Amino acid sequence: MAALLQLEKVTKSFGAVTVADAMSFEVNAGEALGVIGPNGAGKTSMFNLITGTLAPDSGKLLFEDVDITNTSAAKRCRAGMARSFQVPQPFSGLTVFENAMIAATQAGGMSSRAAESFCIDVLHQTELLDRANTLAGGLTLLGRKRLELTRALCARPSLLMLDEIAGGLTEAECTSLVQTIKDIHGRGVTIIWIEHVVHALLAVVDKLMVIDFGRKIAEGEPRAIMESPEVQEIYLGIEVDA
Repeated sequence: MAALLQLEKVTKSFGAVTVADAMSFEVNAGEALGVIGPNGAGKTSMFNLITGTLAPDSGKLLFEDVDITNTSAAKRCRAGMARSFQVPQPFSGLTVFENAMIAATQAGGMSSRAAESFCIDVLHQTELLDRANTLAGGLTLLGRKRLELTRALCARPSLLMLDEIAGGLTEAECTSLVQTIKDIHGRGVTIIWIEHVVHALLAVVDKLMVIDFGRKIAEGEPRAIMESPEVQEIYLGIEVDA
């Protein structure tokens, strides 16, 4: 299986605070990687380094065997990277369909004509087709999370990055969203998913990585990782539903 994304000793500090400490890992095409770690561990900073909104102090990033270390965020997006955000950021005054169209034409580079049918397909996948004409600002939290997922998918990514997309949802809502993500992964989309809702990750991911203080602590088969003493120590006091 070929590596889609590779990080080689990527380091980033803000003064005395190191958010990425010689971070090295790779994600293979078609794989789903889950990422866990305490608040402040550097998980979202890692996403920012991958997508190009944050520049590393040292190290190298490769995407499809191309060095993207100094490539702009816009070019990385067009190359096949897309992400969701912890706090949904839709265009609240536009409809769900209009939000999808903007993502497909601006991030995905599609013509308006081609984007229309594509967006309908994506909205069907994310279970928002019946809300296509609803203003984004009027959606429930689950709806806004699904719209985040929709907008990322409309960028036509080969690498989909999800940042705590299950956070704040009820158990039933989380179960519903997890099934949607499983279906997307089943279509061959490579996923990196940061999440505190560990049981959601375990339902989807092939591999689990643990980050603490900007360092990779462990990586491997998800349930084996959750049972390791070092990971249990990091999560001491945090209930892990595995």
